[in-house]
Amino acid sequence: MLSEYVDTGVLPGLISLVSRGDETRVDVLGKLAFDGPELQRDSLFRVASFTKPIVAAAAMILVDELRLSMDTPVDDLLPELAHPVVLRQPDGPLDDTVPAERPITPRDLLTFRHGLGESDHPALREREQELELRTFGPPVPRTPLEPDEWMRRLGTLPLQFQPGERWMYSTGSHVLGVLIARATREPLETFLRERIFEPLGMRDTGFTASDPARLTTAYLGEDVLDAAADSQWLEPPSFPDASGGLISTVDDFHAFARMLLAGGAGVLSPAAVAEMTTDQLTTAQRTAAADFLGPDTGWGYGLSVGGGRYGWAGGLGTLWSTTPADGTISILLTQRALWTWPEALFAEANAPAW
Repeated sequence: MLSEYVDTGVLPGLISLVSRGDETRVDVLGKLAFDGPELQRDSLFRVASFTKPIVAAAAMILVDELRLSMDTPVDDLLPELAHPVVLRQPDGPLDDTVPAERPITPRDLLTFRHGLGESDHPALREREQELELRTFGPPVPRTPLEPDEWMRRLGTLPLQFQPGERWMYSTGSHVLGVLIARATREPLETFLRERIFEPLGMRDTGFTASDPARLTTAYLGEDVLDAAADSQWLEPPSFPDASGGLISTVDDFHAFARMLLAGGAGVLSPAAVAEMTTDQLTTAQRTAAADFLGPDTGWGYGLSVGGGRYGWAGGLGTLWSTTPADGTISILLTQRALWTWPEALFAEANAPAW
C-alpha cells in the first residue's frame, strides 16, 4: 500500500486517482509539506513532464486546423534552427561538424528526434549550462531568458545527431512551445488556456500557481527543492517551460487524460489522438532509448507507449498511465523527485492501478 510511504515519512503526502468508465476513486494522504497543513484533493502540484503531452496536444490542434504541417521544415517559424549543423561524430568536438542532411520538422520535435536533448557529451552539456538554457535536469531553477533569446542561444549549438536519427529527451518540448507561440502569434499559456484548459475545465493548470495556499512543497529526498512560501511558481516565468513547467491538480490532469481516452472530445480529432498515442520510433531507436524509456517501450507525442498502455512521469514525483483496452486511467501525484524514490515505491507505483 502506498499509504505506508506517507506513514513512514518517505513522502510528505500523495494523491492517487484511478478511474474506469463512470467510476473514479481518489485517495488523499499526508500533507502539503512535511511540516505543513493537510493535503486536499485540489492541492497544487508541479507536474513537471506531464507538461509534455499537454503541449504535444496543443501542437496537434494546429495540425488538425492545417495551421501546422508535420513534415514542413520549421525554418520559417524557427529561423534559429534553419540550416543546422551536426557533429561529425556524436562524441566529437563541438567545432567538427557537417551540414544536416535535411531540415528539422514539427514531427521531429514531437518525437524528440530533432537531434538535441539530454546528452552524456561533456562539452555539449557544459555549453548548454553556459548558455543558461536549462534543458537538462529538473525545472528548478528556471532559465532567466525570454523565448526569442532562448531560441537564439539554442541555435548556436550543433546537433548531436541528424534530424530523425535518434530519440533524445527532451529539448524537443522546449522548442515546440516556442513554435506554438509563434504559429499562433500569442503566448503559449494563452493558447493552452483557450484551447485545452478552459474547454476541459482545467481551472488550476498553468505556469503560475493559481492559489499559493494550495501549493505543495517539492523535495529532493528530504531536502526542500522548491518551498511553497517562496516558490518560483508564484511568479510568471520569463520562458514558459513547455517541457516541465506546469502546475496542476489531480482532477485537472484527469480531465486531460479522459479527453485523450475519449478520442479527443472536441479538443482534438480522433486521428490526432491516435497518432499521439502510437509508438513513432523505429526498432533501433527504441533499443537505443531503452535505458531511459524501459524495455519494449516506445514514444508517441509527449508520452511513452508500451505494454498496452500510454502515459508518462514527471520528474518531481508524478506518474500517469492509461490502458485503452479497459479504459483505466491511473494518476499518482507526490512531491518527492522520482530519482530519490526507494525501489519498492517505484515498483508499487508502477503497478497497473493503485
